[in-house]
Amino acid sequence: MKDPHAMAWTAISTRYETPPPIVRGGWLDALRFIVASLIVLHHFQAAGPYALAETVHPVFERGGFLLTNFFLIDSGYVLMRVYGGQLATGRMTGADFFLKRVLRVLPAHLMMGLGLAALVLVGGALGFAPRNPEWFRWDQLPAQLTLTQSLGVPGGLGWNAPSWSISALIGCYLLFPWLLQILRRLGPWTALLGVAALYLLANAVTWALLGYAVYQMPLAYGLIRALPLFVLGMALAIVSERVFIAPRLARITLLSAAIGLATVQAFDKHALLSLLFISLILLGAGAIPVHRPSRLVERAAVMSFVLFISNEVVRIAWFGAANVMIARLGLSETVQWGLWAAGILAAFVFAFAFNALVDQPLQTWIKDRLSRRRRAPAERQAVSLES
Repeated sequence: MKDPHAMAWTAISTRYETPPPIVRGGWLDALRFIVASLIVLHHFQAAGPYALAETVHPVFERGGFLLTNFFLIDSGYVLMRVYGGQLATGRMTGADFFLKRVLRVLPAHLMMGLGLAALVLVGGALGFAPRNPEWFRWDQLPAQLTLTQSLGVPGGLGWNAPSWSISALIGCYLLFPWLLQILRRLGPWTALLGVAALYLLANAVTWALLGYAVYQMPLAYGLIRALPLFVLGMALAIVSERVFIAPRLARITLLSAAIGLATVQAFDKHALLSLLFISLILLGAGAIPVHRPSRLVERAAVMSFVLFISNEVVRIAWFGAANVMIARLGLSETVQWGLWAAGILAAFVFAFAFNALVDQPLQTWIKDRLSRRRRAPAERQAVSLES
């Protein structure tokens, strides 16, 4: 019998075999690094002599919402592809999944948060007060350090502000096993259309009741903003697992959607249309076979989380010192732009060093401890059967 997937004209078809696992060093990894890099540019855009959003293009400011959406959808997509099968077959429990994900994000987050608090304390002791002290209120720090600021717990404003999305993802991790059970009962297109309809419904409800879109929810309710996007990513993963997309069509989809996203953003936010392009980009990237994984791309992707969680801390530290130098030495605008570019480079250098020297060794140790924890009950059971 002919394999329908081998037919040249078959660009899309439903498939029933187990899909190949995600392979590191491909387009999905490249997208993670690209998005993390653009988030750095968004956070740094206002730190130069002139804000890029005001002098170059507004996309430098509104791009933050777009990149965060991409990050949240991608998180749901990748976690569904990597852990969905393990949870569905019982090879991993919901508690193990939640613990694994929390331990992946919490250590680096705590080190960044405590490091920033120490920086503010030392700077204050030396007579260098923060330029915007309202963003460093001590009563806001506990909720942020515990990553509960997007789960309805008061506080969490300022400091390492981007961590709100990590807080929201903690809630998504907790709900992931139940969401998985629901989505896996549905067909791929039913799941995708159903999730898209729920997102539009949530958007309509927030507009009707609150006067703004769901992606504009206040920080304290960040989970409500993040969850629909996270589930959208899970639904896209269901499509990737059950629908064959020919590699050539996948490449065309990825390129066309990326061009479409850049084009619409050049004119306005276009939130819903941008979500469509992001979804197509992920579907295309996930369907492109990785025949020759790139070690460089893999390492860049592994570094992406550290880059995301640390760049705001680097920005605060770098420009805290740079602003003092500019004020005391009267540095020219050209030199100020040089300091700005050096600050962006410093964010990447710090992320690379922290990832290589701290985060990855720590994560290796944590994985080893978790593996021992999972093996212990089986070993005890084996001993009891032998005795």
